[in-house]
Amino acid sequence: MSDESKFNFSEEEQKLSKDKAVEEKKEAVKKDAQGLFSSISTFLSELLDFRDDTDRDATIAAIKTDISFKGATAWILVCSIMVASVGLNADSTAVVIGAMLISPLMGPILGIGMSIALNDIDTLKKSLINLATMIVLSLLTAYIFFRFFPLGTSSETSELLGRTKPDIRDVVIAFFGGLALIIARTKKGTIASVIFGVAIATALMPPLCTAGYSLAKGNWIFFGGAMNLFTINTIFIALATFIVLKVLRFPMLKYANSQRRKRTAQLASLIAIAVMIWPTLTFIDVYKESIFDNQAKKFIETKVEPLNVQLFDKDYRYEDQVIELSFFSEISDQTKQLWNNELTSNPNFDKLKNVELKIKGGDSKSFELITNAYNDKREELNQSRLLISALEKEIDELQQTISGLNQQLEAQNTSDDIAFSALAKDAKIRFNDLEYFGYAKMLESKDFIKIDTLSVANIKWKASVNDSIALVKEGELLVWLKQVLKTEKVSIKRN
Repeated sequence: MSDESKFNFSEEEQKLSKDKAVEEKKEAVKKDAQGLFSSISTFLSELLDFRDDTDRDATIAAIKTDISFKGATAWILVCSIMVASVGLNADSTAVVIGAMLISPLMGPILGIGMSIALNDIDTLKKSLINLATMIVLSLLTAYIFFRFFPLGTSSETSELLGRTKPDIRDVVIAFFGGLALIIARTKKGTIASVIFGVAIATALMPPLCTAGYSLAKGNWIFFGGAMNLFTINTIFIALATFIVLKVLRFPMLKYANSQRRKRTAQLASLIAIAVMIWPTLTFIDVYKESIFDNQAKKFIETKVEPLNVQLFDKDYRYEDQVIELSFFSEISDQTKQLWNNELTSNPNFDKLKNVELKIKGGDSKSFELITNAYNDKREELNQSRLLISALEKEIDELQQTISGLNQQLEAQNTSDDIAFSALAKDAKIRFNDLEYFGYAKMLESKDFIKIDTLSVANIKWKASVNDSIALVKEGELLVWLKQVLKTEKVSIKRN
């Protein structure tokens, strides 16, 4: 048999061998990836699992203990409401936080969530009664403060206004704050810092104080918003408690009538849904307003300002669906139409389709008025500068006149060509403690026949110079004056 009739499979065998090696490597990588994912899953499970660290009996007992509302708890609530009211009235965040920390409102709210999760009707009734009592007492205390206390007569502060318009973000805060709270409660050895932090985050006290303020002022809109915010926090803290206790599989109470448990669950669901309606609608409205503001701002930055049309004021309002633009220069009809077309047809501004574009001051008359006013003020400024220059010239002339008069006066009252200004200056240099120096000549007669001329220096020393030092300095001053004035007839008098 010839060589041509033989088959050579070496290349095909090598290819198959390579494919097999690739498949084996793929399988090895897949096994490694599965092992990695398994390790990550195990790590996360061990990291996030808190069921093994739960003390069911201690948690239930602690929550039931905090439900009770009487005696010291009632007084603590009144004190916390008073502190929160003062903080809201004074617009002090620190004081409001202090009131949150001492508030006992969390107890009945956790009791509501726990009782629904455990199907404990008696505990639910007790929790609802105590919570209602706390609410009434809180409203009454806040009402009395804002109605009768002198401090409660001021207008709304930012701390008060911040509790009158809840939205879906308050739901998120209340829910996750409640989760943190109940997880901390169920842990063996309660984490007190978490409980304090939740008390601050969920802010149960300020809405009740704001509601009391609204009752005192007769503002029912604020009252509704504040109570809505408090209800949101209450329901979703209770809901978080319910979910965590269900996840931890706390044992439920058994009843002979299963319908009772079903009605309780249905009631809790209806309350949660009812409370979520208003904040959800508010959140949707806030979300739409945010999109409107962003698109309006983008429209002005990308379509209006690049045209260099001297825009000096802008305003956009979601509730009115209007964009107002004010210009110095005149805006042509073509430009206005271009902008309106952008609003109606550009997909980047789809939330601005129904917006009314208002152009303010965009005409030549307004620009001319502003220009004329500017020119008038400029002319007034130039005239003021000329007047100031003339006044400065007159002041210089007056100063020269005064200087000449001083020189004449000194020439009349000095001898041997000694000027008083030079004499006083030298006296101050030599005797730094001098506070006052006067000099004059006077006539005297000791026998009432012969008349002599006497040079008199009237001085005053600083208060820090005592009499003994003053006498020494006056002796030195007397010697110096005799030398300068070239006369022995010199006298010093101290004021």
